[in-house]
Amino acid sequence: MEHVLLDGDTLTLDEVLAVAHARARAEIAPEARDRVRRARALVEARLEDGEAHYGINTGFGTLAEVRIDRADLERLQRNLVLSHAAGVGAPLPLEEARALVLLRANVLAKGVSGIREETLDLLVALLERGVVPVVPERGSVGASGDLAPLAHLALVLIGEGEAFLAPPGAAPERLPSREALRRAGLAPVILQPKEGLALVNGTQAMAAVGTLALLRAERLADMADLAGAMTLEGLLGSQRPFAAEIQAARGQLGQVVSAARLRALLEGSEINASHQGPGCHKVQDPYSLRCMPQVHGATRDGLSFCRQVLGREVNAATDNPLVFPDTGEIVSGGNFHGQPVALALDVLGIAASHLAAISERRVEQLVNPSLSGLPPFLAPRHGLNSGFMIAQVTSAALVSENKVLCHPASVDSIPSSAGREDHVSMGMTAALKARQIVENVRTCLAIELLVAAQAIDLRAPLRPAAPVAEAHRRIRAVVPRLEEDRELHRDIEAVCRLVDGGALAV
Repeated sequence: MEHVLLDGDTLTLDEVLAVAHARARAEIAPEARDRVRRARALVEARLEDGEAHYGINTGFGTLAEVRIDRADLERLQRNLVLSHAAGVGAPLPLEEARALVLLRANVLAKGVSGIREETLDLLVALLERGVVPVVPERGSVGASGDLAPLAHLALVLIGEGEAFLAPPGAAPERLPSREALRRAGLAPVILQPKEGLALVNGTQAMAAVGTLALLRAERLADMADLAGAMTLEGLLGSQRPFAAEIQAARGQLGQVVSAARLRALLEGSEINASHQGPGCHKVQDPYSLRCMPQVHGATRDGLSFCRQVLGREVNAATDNPLVFPDTGEIVSGGNFHGQPVALALDVLGIAASHLAAISERRVEQLVNPSLSGLPPFLAPRHGLNSGFMIAQVTSAALVSENKVLCHPASVDSIPSSAGREDHVSMGMTAALKARQIVENVRTCLAIELLVAAQAIDLRAPLRPAAPVAEAHRRIRAVVPRLEEDRELHRDIEAVCRLVDGGALAV
């Protein structure tokens, strides 16, 4: 199994994915341990200087001016975790919760949070032993980061709340955290001064959900090119708009990449060769075919921006206050504010949504006989059979849902904490919306792949280009050609599984 070293600086998005899906083990880098020890020593030194230090011997938020007695400091940190664990809704899926644990551990390994080494070790041990915190997905406004989600994570470390016990290869079991820890051979910790605050401040929930959504969207951008190529073959479309010189004349990077992929997917097509020359009655294809490089490419550019932001954020110190052993300072700031991530995740949702929007238009081209020249809804004995009529309607429904979801969360703000947190990012809302948009995109592309496969069948004996033919073969291995009406949801689900599993990556 791959090993991922956590040092707070070098974690990659692909490593996040590997640990999230339990394909890699996380370990703390030796140099990170030294930084963690030094930062902790500074926190403990400040406990002896008689001064007020936010979150160490004071209350939190608007209660920052309230000084806490030394005898109550452990209780202060415990109370912070308990009171902030106010999340609601469904738990994060296991892979997102594991990504959350990983990102929190990586940030703490940066050595500017003041946490103890043993607390950090327990966090990493959760990943190793298959203890996954139950983290409700709603309740964060992205102000001091994701307070509620991170508090639910911290609950597990103190033996409170709930966790899934999910060792590799076993079905997850939802248990009280103390029992899950016991079965995994772990023991809870008693939080010391600053540790509760170090655990609940930060943007790791929005970053975890957003990172997995981004990586999925990047794979779907490739799938959109494949789906579009299959549809182009089924509709006797032209490859000429994908010529390299057209893309170079504009110079948009994502467009160049998508056009190159389309050319490679369509090279050597018998179907395309069959309608070349003066006998072809078409002058131009509709935009959903002709402008695939421009639309798919713009999505790629939007996803690239999001990748840059998240690539920085997974290695960012986002709690408060930050502890700097080299200067001896403990400084309050605002790195926990989720605005950079919220904005990037809104871009992710908007960018990804266009893959579904243009895909649905291509499906309409396929099922509409006045546009395709094929049987209505690609149905055998149409009239008796409805074919793919409602598959297009399903795609349209998801596209319209995405239009609602694409309203940016990051333009919203609502004051909290008695006005102290008077501008918030809504970053977790942006992450959850982006996740649902990407899910809808996956299904829309699966519908297009399913319908385009039928159109290619109707072009036989002419064969499509080799990559398209291979994708068609893999689809037909799980979904037979439609000869009479059947439950289409089963076919859609089967192609969705192919997309999710990477089986159509040709």
